[in-house]
Amino acid sequence: ETKTEVKTEVKTEKKTATKKAATEKAPAKKTTTKKAAEVKAGITLEFDEKSYTTEKLVEIAKDVWVYDLGRDVKDFKTVELYVKPAESAVYYVVNEEVTGCFAI
Repeated sequence: ETKTEVKTEVKTEKKTATKKAATEKAPAKKTTTKKAAEVKAGITLEFDEKSYTTEKLVEIAKDVWVYDLGRDVKDFKTVELYVKPAESAVYYVVNEEVTGCFAI
């Protein structure tokens, strides 16, 4: 009985050693993620012989924030613009809480 137990233990140790060796020898898989190409987009709105870019509309909204509303420019974090050419107006939401509109 003693001899059988010893052989079993030796076999178990060999299996464990073999598994460890296989794990250590296996090359690490490199995972590469392809970064989707970033698309840079801009909009130019033209109507009634007027032309506005996204940047220009944001600048106007920022001016409204500072000069009309008396706010600090550093507090101008986000802006959503809704352009209504039929009304010659742009509606805005600044920092997800302040709303208003300005004429274009």
